[in-house]
Amino acid sequence: MNELQKKVVRVLQHGISAVEQPFLVAADLIGISEDELLRQLHSMKAKGVMRRFGAILRHQKAGFSANAMAVWNVPDEKIEEFAGLVMKFQNVSHCYERPRLDDFPYSIYTMIHGRSREEVIDTATKIANEVGLTEFELLHTTAEYKKSSPVFFEEGGECNEEGRQR
Repeated sequence: MNELQKKVVRVLQHGISAVEQPFLVAADLIGISEDELLRQLHSMKAKGVMRRFGAILRHQKAGFSANAMAVWNVPDEKIEEFAGLVMKFQNVSHCYERPRLDDFPYSIYTMIHGRSREEVIDTATKIANEVGLTEFELLHTTAEYKKSSPVFFEEGGECNEEGRQR
C-alpha cells in the first residue's frame, strides 16, 4: 500500500459521516478530491487489499436482541454444501470453518441473530432440518464485552510493504 492509501484507511477505518456526501468529507480530511479517494478505494479492491466496503449494523439497536454462536459437526465432505445453504439465511451473519478439537467435534461456526431466543433456535432447527444434521450446539450470548472494527493503521504508525503496522 502506498502512503495515500494508508491515509485513506486511517480516515475511513473508524466509519464514515452520516451525511449526503460522506466520501467528500473523508477526502477533505485527507486533502484530496472525492474522485481521487474513490479511485484509491477501487484500486485497493482491484488489488485484493480491500475485500469490500460495507455498513456494520448494530443488531441490538435494530431490534435483534438475541443471538447465538451455533457450532456444527458437519462431515468434511459436506462442508461446502452446508456453507452454501447456511449463507442463504439472512439472520446468519458469520460462517467459519475451524479445526475440530479432540473433545469438541464441531468444525463449522455460525452466528445467528434474532428478535428473540426462540427465533434463533427456530433458525438453527431449520438449518439442521434442511441439511439433515443432528449434531449442533447453540452457545447463546450472555454478555458482550467488546465489539469494534479492527484498527489497521494508527495515526503516524509505520507500516511494512504489506500494509501491516510495525
